[in-house]
Amino acid sequence: MPELPEVEVVRAGLAPAVTGARVLGVEVMDARALKRHTPLGEVPGSRPGEGGHGRTLSLEAGRSRAADFERRMTGSVLAAPLRRGKFLWIPVAGGSEPTSALLAHLGMSGQLLLRATDAADDRHVRIRTWIEHPEHGELRLDFADQRLFGSLAIDALVAAAPGTIPAQAAHIARDPLDEHFDDEAFVAALRSRSVGAKKLLLDQRLVSGVGNIYADETLWRARVHPDTPGTSLSQRGAVTLLHHMREVFAQALAEGGTSFDEQYVNVNGQAGYFAHSLNAYGRGGEACPRCGTLIKRVPFGGRSSHFCPKCQRKR
Repeated sequence: MPELPEVEVVRAGLAPAVTGARVLGVEVMDARALKRHTPLGEVPGSRPGEGGHGRTLSLEAGRSRAADFERRMTGSVLAAPLRRGKFLWIPVAGGSEPTSALLAHLGMSGQLLLRATDAADDRHVRIRTWIEHPEHGELRLDFADQRLFGSLAIDALVAAAPGTIPAQAAHIARDPLDEHFDDEAFVAALRSRSVGAKKLLLDQRLVSGVGNIYADETLWRARVHPDTPGTSLSQRGAVTLLHHMREVFAQALAEGGTSFDEQYVNVNGQAGYFAHSLNAYGRGGEACPRCGTLIKRVPFGGRSSHFCPKCQRKR
């Protein structure tokens, strides 16, 4: 969390305000939010105590990253924000064609918030950016993150025909809302693996953007048990699963995403309301909306799976 719908809501909210805007200045208030950022000339993880992509960061590494990030962002011009799965990025125009991007991963509680320049401070702000847009004037873009699993970074863009993608996101698959998503390849890959259906939906190398919430909802709508092996799905069943995945995403987008608490909000600080439309996730012990059987909640990789034992029998 946030998953694809939440990240897409943020991307769409940012687009009018940042596309074509110039960065006037940047203030890194907490360098731990730059754990995925590597200063020019350094190799990722080359400094002792950098902490990789974790939340720890040495004082020296933090200062180096903050100074590099502030210097490289200031004066740059931002292009239209893009997304793949849970990754969001804004190409940074340095010449005719952008070669790098401001890459954002929201983690568990990351927020990108558009504010007036004189607005009161948001809670847990880690990085603050002042921008000037040709139409909207000066604005402030705050990156807030309570739990520090999210991050910002300047990352190189690499080829990903068609187009480009930040190097750190190049390993993940396209998502079902991507116009270049290959339905036939996804269905074939799904049916070729003996892993449980939920694990397959959460595999970002197979399909990106799906997390615990939308995996449970997709499987409930498709009447598939979370542990059903991919090899047990028929061609029609796999196609139906993909259809319901898109259906869930579309409804979640229309309702602004899923908010259970203040950790996910859109760029204006407003919560989504798809939580009211959930049929399985978080409904353990409640009646299934379809058949009345109590929704079952079971442990799943440090989290939980929610499913109807009657509607979603393991076959």
